[in-house]
Amino acid sequence: MHQALLEIADDCLVLGHRLSDWCGHAPMLEEDLALPNMALDLIGVARGLYARAGELEGAGRGEDDLAYFRGEREYRNCLLVERPNGDFARTMLRQLYFAAFMEPFWRAASASTDDVVRGIAGKAVKEVAYHIRHAGEWVIRLGDGTGESAARMVRAVEALHLYTGELFESSPAAQAAEAVGMLPRRAAMRSEWDRVIGMVFAEARLALPEGVFMQRGGRAGLHGEDLGHMLAEMQSVARAHPGAVW
Repeated sequence: MHQALLEIADDCLVLGHRLSDWCGHAPMLEEDLALPNMALDLIGVARGLYARAGELEGAGRGEDDLAYFRGEREYRNCLLVERPNGDFARTMLRQLYFAAFMEPFWRAASASTDDVVRGIAGKAVKEVAYHIRHAGEWVIRLGDGTGESAARMVRAVEALHLYTGELFESSPAAQAAEAVGMLPRRAAMRSEWDRVIGMVFAEARLALPEGVFMQRGGRAGLHGEDLGHMLAEMQSVARAHPGAVW
């Protein structure tokens, strides 16, 4: 069961680290505060899931071991969250795509058979609802904005939509967790995701791509080189000073 929790924890940690890269570089002061706060939300969820996964694994590994001392091929995050930030349009669309999946996921997980997962879900569902609202407003503002902002948002859709299909696919580990009620079925989130994305895209005057071949492989540890670069930076201090504490 711990592998299923690692998948979601990896999603949250990787995306949280991506968002943290905007700190000090966002286009306005409000976003310099909002993006790191969303990153902290995601990393907080990841910490709880890593701790629980370590307990279930029973090998003595804690959250730091799982975050800092696994290699790229051991990470099980979906490919969407590891995509580079790109411009602001791409970052906001990536956030919307992920949050629109996680909100119904956490809502359903509030009935989990695992006490820890239920507790995490109760807090995370409120946080991710804000993520949808914040990212959705930006997608609308940029998509229905100037010619330049609209063109950037169209390019963001072209670059990212092909990674969304993996969100709804359950790995063998996830299927085992779903069978015992620890986690909800990922495919069941599709209708709510379609509704939210369709509503935002309509206001943003964006067209939903059709007939797109969906990329997959993240759940099997098959990632692009961008994740390796990110992990090398994120894990550098922990690996240089293993066992160090504050």
